[in-house]
Amino acid sequence: MITESDRLSRALESAAELWPDAQEEKGVLLRRILDAGIVAIEEEKDRRISARLGAITRSAGCMTGIWPATWREELRGEWPA
Repeated sequence: MITESDRLSRALESAAELWPDAQEEKGVLLRRILDAGIVAIEEEKDRRISARLGAITRSAGCMTGIWPATWREELRGEWPA
């Protein structure tokens, strides 16, 4: 059960304007509002994942050459045998 707040009433009115075929059916309008919200959430999730992958791709390889080629041998030489 959902309580119809002022905000939800306004959303239902807007939804009725978008989907006049369902303007008298609050249940149908609510499902369409939910579907639109789900799509928006999925798109935002995909956008964030894409942004993270882009950041990883842009930074990949940026540390090349920072460590000398012999870093492993130098590190091992610091430890007692």
